[in-house]
Amino acid sequence: MKHWKSLLKGATWRIVATGDTILLSYIYTKSIGNALKIGFIEVFTKIFLFYVHERIWLRFIKWGQLPSDDGNLKETHQRSIIKGFSWRFFGTLDTIIISYFVTGHVTVAFKIGFTELITKVILYYFHERIWLKYSN
Repeated sequence: MKHWKSLLKGATWRIVATGDTILLSYIYTKSIGNALKIGFIEVFTKIFLFYVHERIWLRFIKWGQLPSDDGNLKETHQRSIIKGFSWRFFGTLDTIIISYFVTGHVTVAFKIGFTELITKVILYYFHERIWLKYSN
């Protein structure tokens, strides 16, 4: 995958993921201002983190790739799942730190972060599968 495609993939994911973070942040803080702050900060930190994560998987982790009929590599469902969990670890840590910075409440920060463990893995899996289907 070209660098510009990794950037585009990161941007499309960020739109989905930021919407989810804003919604979860609003649910737990009851403040649209705090929810938007968390989402706004996250846009910048997570695009960078996602890009680095994607490049590491493309360059160093070959597990879960199969040759396709056109000579390229095709990713398995298992690879998408494991890749989603690895990204979620770093994404959750980032969300917890940002949420704590904005709200000053460690409990709220962990509630937002741990809820994302569920919502983001599901959303990431579908984003990954859709991207793989339409990016070639």
